[in-house]
Amino acid sequence: MIKSTRKIPFEFIFEEIESRAPYVKPMFGAWAVYVDEKIIFILRDRPSYPEDNGVWLATTGEHHASLRKDFPNMRSIQIFGAGPTGWQVLPVDADDFEDSVLKACRFVLSADVRIGKIPKVKLKKSKK
Repeated sequence: MIKSTRKIPFEFIFEEIESRAPYVKPMFGAWAVYVDEKIIFILRDRPSYPEDNGVWLATTGEHHASLRKDFPNMRSIQIFGAGPTGWQVLPVDADDFEDSVLKACRFVLSADVRIGKIPKVKLKKSKK
């Protein structure tokens, strides 16, 4: 884990997926959770854009419909603008938030291909 003065929200997730050896990095003013080389979640609890607070699922558009059957309150994050994104949020203010997050953790444990993406490698610009 990374040491920081900011507290990582929703720490119960780490107990649930402990057997997959998750690790955390700061990202977008929140916390990215990785398993192996895949980013699986972003944990966000901030005063700005409170509608996007919760657990973000790293996924792709092709999986949105099937994931929505499992997570009826899931939706695209709004912080990056209108329209669907690869990031889908389980909103912290949903009645089923904790149950949904625990279900997402079970999907991670079973290596469900719908959750998790290998981040694109950013090439560094060469100095001239």
